[in-house]
Amino acid sequence: MYSSHVNRPARVAPARQREKPPLRATRLLDQLRERIRYFHYALSTERAYVYWVRDFIRWHGVRHPSGMGAAEIEAYLTYLATGRGVSASTHNQALSALLFLYRDVLDVELPWLNEIGRPAQRKRLPVILTRDEVHRLLALLPDDVSLVGWLLFGTGMRLMEGLRLRVKDVDFDHRAIIVREGKGGKDRVVMLPDALAEPLRGQLEKSRALWRLDRESGRPGVYMPDALSRKYPRAAESWSWHWVFPAPLLAVDPRSGIRRRHHLYEQRLQRAMKRASQEAAIAKPVSVHSLRHAFATTLLQAGYDIRTVQELLGHADVATTMVYTHVLKIGGGGVRSPLDLPAFGLPAAHMLDDDGKRNRHHSGMPGAHLLAAGQLSRRIGADC
Repeated sequence: MYSSHVNRPARVAPARQREKPPLRATRLLDQLRERIRYFHYALSTERAYVYWVRDFIRWHGVRHPSGMGAAEIEAYLTYLATGRGVSASTHNQALSALLFLYRDVLDVELPWLNEIGRPAQRKRLPVILTRDEVHRLLALLPDDVSLVGWLLFGTGMRLMEGLRLRVKDVDFDHRAIIVREGKGGKDRVVMLPDALAEPLRGQLEKSRALWRLDRESGRPGVYMPDALSRKYPRAAESWSWHWVFPAPLLAVDPRSGIRRRHHLYEQRLQRAMKRASQEAAIAKPVSVHSLRHAFATTLLQAGYDIRTVQELLGHADVATTMVYTHVLKIGGGGVRSPLDLPAFGLPAAHMLDDDGKRNRHHSGMPGAHLLAAGQLSRRIGADC
């Protein structure tokens, strides 16, 4: 699958474009975590990179990566593709983790790294739910996550964008919600649906009760991004920075080790969505992200322009948003099948009855229909 390379000794890299301070940790995985946090990568990225580097080391018999080269990396990537059958996206993630390890942690320049090819990503069309399916799905969500589901569909936010909402980011006066640190670290503004204004006020009252309980109990405040906890020491305990959807129980912060209240756990809604889709008898592969797809297609069907939808979704490239127009153009009735055109109909003899058998009320030889179809094809050929 990959071309073989001979092992080449790693050489110290010249000055890189992004400067890095010396590492203080001594163990490799701790060094990896330290470098990831220096570049402000997401916690999910940190966990994924640590997993792939650890798996790479164990697969090669607990050898240190500095003593391995192209042959070992390619052997491991080939094992992932053929032995474990991982998808192209998972394959790319593992490769990115190893590239980060060698370039930014071990700080070595390996000329053959750029020669390792990445598997091509397959383009997938989004799963589009109808309005009826969305209503059936959200109506079956349990009370503790129901409002989150409706809010994601009503605003087009991603799962973590909705769960990480702070009280200060909900503006009832301007009917707006500010999405902080979205994909790519960008902020944007989405609408606050009028239909959800009162339910959100009720949710804030529930959140305020937990906030008061934490303050009375002397518990640490919520997580603060970057160094804001040092710049504003009391902000983490303030009401404005509290979560709109706080978790009912305390949990340990995976990076600081502090036991505090976090936002609602994401798997809580993910599992509820899976159960609701089964109860609603929806045959499509439904996920939380399907609500975001439904938001986009509903707005496009309502006549909103593609640029507006792009801005609301936070897409950097309009081509990403255009995929919804492709789905609607075909599946939404934009293009009709030849069988649905007035001049061409399916022969009655080809119709099936309720038992799935050929309808015998009509002749088994649909000569008139086929003759009409032949005449139609000749007319089309003449016009062409």
